[in-house]
Amino acid sequence: MSVDGSFDRRREQTQAITAANGNGVLVSTSTATAMVSTHRLKLNPNTEHKPDSYEDLSLTLKFNPLLFSCLERYLPPSIISASRDSKAQFMSDILLKYSPEGERIRAQRHKDYKQKIITNYQQRHKELYSMHATNFFVPSFLKAIHENTEESLRSIMAEPAPGIFTFDMLQPQFCDMLLEEVEHIYKWVCDTNCKIMRPNTMNKFGAVLDDFGLDNMLDKLMEDFIRPISKIFFPEVGGTTLDSHHGFVVQYGLDKDVDLGFHVDDAEVTLNVCLGTEFSGGELFFRGVRCEKHVNTETQAEEILDYSHVPGRAVLHRGRHRHGARATTNGKRINLILWCRSSVFRELKKYQKDFSSWCGECQREKKERQQLSISATKEELLKKDGESAS
Repeated sequence: MSVDGSFDRRREQTQAITAANGNGVLVSTSTATAMVSTHRLKLNPNTEHKPDSYEDLSLTLKFNPLLFSCLERYLPPSIISASRDSKAQFMSDILLKYSPEGERIRAQRHKDYKQKIITNYQQRHKELYSMHATNFFVPSFLKAIHENTEESLRSIMAEPAPGIFTFDMLQPQFCDMLLEEVEHIYKWVCDTNCKIMRPNTMNKFGAVLDDFGLDNMLDKLMEDFIRPISKIFFPEVGGTTLDSHHGFVVQYGLDKDVDLGFHVDDAEVTLNVCLGTEFSGGELFFRGVRCEKHVNTETQAEEILDYSHVPGRAVLHRGRHRHGARATTNGKRINLILWCRSSVFRELKKYQKDFSSWCGECQREKKERQQLSISATKEELLKKDGESAS
């Protein structure tokens, strides 16, 4: 079965420093050391400092604007009070030293690609491109997020299987507007003969919404609405530290993608919301959470779940929860997908071997080891008791 649902343009983890400048020209080791020594971050953050936002500089910065806001608390005192442009330049210099040249080239190419689309694409519903919560979400969802307690969130959710949460989320008028915007995107792509990047390696149809200027709105969706839920229900997979996303729509139908193979997502937490329209089939099927080591292991009976989509209703689950979609047998189904990621969790995961806090197979192996240990201890005690009695 296929489990390679990774996104081709996935942001790789930062690698060790290379002795080269921003143009790929080799410099001496002593020069590289001097460059690093003049641009250093503090080991401990200034927790009282409120970082600036760099979102409006997204087209000029070479890295994700959120990264600059995260790093700002680590700036030395002489820089942290400087102008935003000075801080951005200081942090850019550091990041460029630690970023592989190949990754920088790919990032710049994607930035150029995105800028070309945004410059030429005419938005149909401009109100979609900023977060208007009261117009986007149903009142019950907004109320639960505002109260921000496990009790309030569970009151609007169903949990048909452990770790899979479903709840009403999007208002019908928002779904309609986004569907119209998606159709507008498809028409523009067709009229201009523009080749666009598809959402992932498995979907041949669909569009990356971030590339069409919806990234800021989707980032607010992750930060203000998905992260509070994930902090409560998915802390063990980085739910408290979600800091980036990949937002896209997928389209299923007889003349589109028909189904979706068994896979895991390149995400820590996945939001999947059906936008419509009228369709038959297309059920999601879930088969348990797995780490990389156990991704192809057998499914246990208690891990089997089939879910039928309802427009406006969301499904939230761990990205490592194995799943797929059955064939859409009639009509057309379009879903909004938001892959939410945590760079902190991904870095920590490199040093871990036991994922029994969330991987179903790791849990079973750990439980089996404990049972064997208990049995061996009992056997040893009984043996000693028998020897004492004799």
